[in-house]
Amino acid sequence: MQFDLFYEISQAPHLPRTEVLAYSQTLDEIALADRLGFGCAWLVEHHFMRGYSHSSKPELVLAAASQRTQAIRLGLAVTPLPYHHPVHVAERVATLDILSRGRLEFGIGRGFSPQEFQVFGADMRLSRTLTAESLAVLRLAFERRPVNFRGEHFELDAVDIIPAPMQMPHPPLWTAAVSPDTFVWAAREELGMLAGPFKPWVMIKQDIRHYREAWQAPAPPRIGMTVGILCLPDGKRARTLAKEALVWFYRQLFATTLPVLERLYPSYEHFHELGKFRNLLKLGINLKLLETFGMAVVGTPAECIDQLQKYRQAGVTHLLCAVGAGAIDTEVVQESLRCIAEEVMPAFRD
Repeated sequence: MQFDLFYEISQAPHLPRTEVLAYSQTLDEIALADRLGFGCAWLVEHHFMRGYSHSSKPELVLAAASQRTQAIRLGLAVTPLPYHHPVHVAERVATLDILSRGRLEFGIGRGFSPQEFQVFGADMRLSRTLTAESLAVLRLAFERRPVNFRGEHFELDAVDIIPAPMQMPHPPLWTAAVSPDTFVWAAREELGMLAGPFKPWVMIKQDIRHYREAWQAPAPPRIGMTVGILCLPDGKRARTLAKEALVWFYRQLFATTLPVLERLYPSYEHFHELGKFRNLLKLGINLKLLETFGMAVVGTPAECIDQLQKYRQAGVTHLLCAVGAGAIDTEVVQESLRCIAEEVMPAFRD
């Protein structure tokens, strides 16, 4: 199981820092992770989510990171395809792959924010077909010849899309997955799968099983799972620091998803399965609940190793670690990165 990093570039109110400092510290942490041997640094794309995520143009941050690192791969996860024309996406992906010298991992998604869909002029009811057509255009663009395409949403006549990505035939493709049918679709499309942290591990574990059952490609499936984590030599100190940080992070996360859970927009019906979990959230989020539902891992290296075993046993190949979840001082985050690299990662090298 490979250890990666996951960033929202949050602005937690209890951690006063400017946006400039947040971006600078993120790049410093990625550079450190590169030296420590982490596999990939993933950045999301979100809009209009003040506090929770200030990562609206992750490809620019990853371009900067590409010039400060040597080996760590750079994950664009995910680009909500309904908001973007696929030709623009193909151009950005190829450029970033070139700048990183072939280290890009590229993730797609449908998006889930009603406000984002409204602002960018996309119809949330069409998210599935928009995503499917955009993916088809992207795959044609990566073939390095003029693209011809006729669909419901896009028409391209011999469009010569440049530049081409450095990796052949293209960077590894992933998709965000929340609803059960998306996991099966991802397997059929031979896409790596990025899960969490939207719902409890017991539900995601079943989704992973369905994904693996549907996987037919000769290459092994790629399964990414995001967790909030803080690992320190002093477990009591880790829990004290993580209590405020991780609880704040997940409160912000669920605040962004509740509109979808409550209104059940067309083609998002499977969010309904989270209803029971939502009722638990009404009782209040706390660190114990997050740990119980497999959304947070906190403690000493030995305790973290024990908690992380369930992910590897279920088939997770990439653990996306939100170290401190953007709500802890960078000095502590960097201490935890060293602790994970030196004490935890060796236990998961096959």
